[in-house]
Amino acid sequence: MSIWDEIKGSFKHGTALTRLMYINGAVFLFIKIIEVIGVLTSSPGLATAVISNLAVPASTTALALKPWTPVTYMFTHQGFIHLLFNLLWLWWFGKIFLAYLDQRKLVALYIMGGLAGALLYVIVFNIFPAFASAVNVSIALGASASVMALVIGTAVYLPDLELHLLFFGRVKLKYLALVTFLITSVFDFSVNTGGKIAHIGGALMGLAYGQGLRNGRDFGIWLNRILDFFVSLFKPGKRLRVKYKKTGTAFKAQKTKTDHEYNSAKAERQKEIDHILDKISKGGYDSLTREEKAILFSESQKKG
Repeated sequence: MSIWDEIKGSFKHGTALTRLMYINGAVFLFIKIIEVIGVLTSSPGLATAVISNLAVPASTTALALKPWTPVTYMFTHQGFIHLLFNLLWLWWFGKIFLAYLDQRKLVALYIMGGLAGALLYVIVFNIFPAFASAVNVSIALGASASVMALVIGTAVYLPDLELHLLFFGRVKLKYLALVTFLITSVFDFSVNTGGKIAHIGGALMGLAYGQGLRNGRDFGIWLNRILDFFVSLFKPGKRLRVKYKKTGTAFKAQKTKTDHEYNSAKAERQKEIDHILDKISKGGYDSLTREEKAILFSESQKKG
């Protein structure tokens, strides 16, 4: 099997986290290839033109002409270090997120965090006079707002989850997220101000999303339905039907679940998981019964 086949297989069968990382990497590689072509053809502005059509502009006039950029910017990086750090944090917190929640929520939070970051960036640059001279030339790009939404959202949902950090020992997730937010989004605000504003927008979305999940509400359902619709356009298929066999001492029977029954069972399962996670946040992992630990382990194996 070739490397390309392995990559395609990993993308197709991997988790949503893997796909998000691949998309970010692929866009970065595409930009680097364009830069090489620009050098070879004596067209140094070629890569700049591509980036300007992927990055979100602060100008509302430019944004109206490029309405796709609030989505494309969150997958676009120009510098390797920028990409590397974003992917490292995405992978780290994405793995924590998927240990307790499902992949659809991860995708929804990533995209909504990016959209919130873009929205706040455009609003602030067009409202405050400090940016009047830069609003027509400023652009934002990178997954930082999406990653910040994931960091804050995970910490809000699992505030007392403890991680072991080198040199620091055991640290609760809420403190790690707070320090990360302050360092990357508040400190030295005059440097990369547009990026930091986008970070704050992502953090606010993460805060709302994580708190919503703790209260039993998923603010990303609407986005998942939109994504399902577009996926169905390219991958048509039959309605989902799940078959299972019921066995007894006297007979064996086979029954087919309808979509409604399947979704109802899935919702009940999610309520059970949410109850277990609530116990963890209040009393720690040791407060769980043996059965609850088994359920949590089984669920994490499905989503990892």
